Amino acid sequence: MKIVFATNNQNKLSEIRNILGSEFEIVSLHDIGCTEDIPETGNTLEENALIKARYVYNKYGLSCFADDTGLEVEALGGTPGVRSARYDDITDHDSEANMRKLLRELGDNNNRKAQFRTVIALLLKTSNQLISHTFEGKIEGHIALTKQGTAGFGYDPLFIPIGYQQSFAQLGMDIKNQISHRARAVKQLADYLKQLNS
Repeated sequence: MKIVFATNNQNKLSEIRNILGSEFEIVSLHDIGCTEDIPETGNTLEENALIKARYVYNKYGLSCFADDTGLEVEALGGTPGVRSARYDDITDHDSEANMRKLLRELGDNNNRKAQFRTVIALLLKTSNQLISHTFEGKIEGHIALTKQGTAGFGYDPLFIPIGYQQSFAQLGMDIKNQISHRARAVKQLADYLKQLNS
């Protein structure tokens, strides 16, 4: 099954392809000639995922899915949340700046509880209808006092999942792809697609 993943983020694309395996042909926005920067104007992860999926479906008429992911820190009232990629006010999509701001905002707060949450919105074109469905995956953990590890992307060097002593950036992609918020949402997506295919 060929399906568009509404992203040009190579890290996300590789992660999704690894999780889904060869059963699905996952193509990116670049692969379908979409060079627009799709605006994420929603107030929730769900809204942003749907905005991106609808944009691709309406413009290209292709089955697609889109995701939005947020890091929700308890002591900061759930922020950065939907603004995770743009948390630093001065830069845009700058992971280093975002991590610096997060550590600054948390300071020496002892409550370091956090969770990563991914929402995937699927728009699937079938012979007689359009199927719309959302999936959510999350993983709880805590924010480290300092960056740990160099692998991964985003907030991976700061996030230590429950049950582990190392950050996502130290655990490596093989382990992360089995336990992460995105892995859990993608597993639900894959199970759903397989069920439709059977």
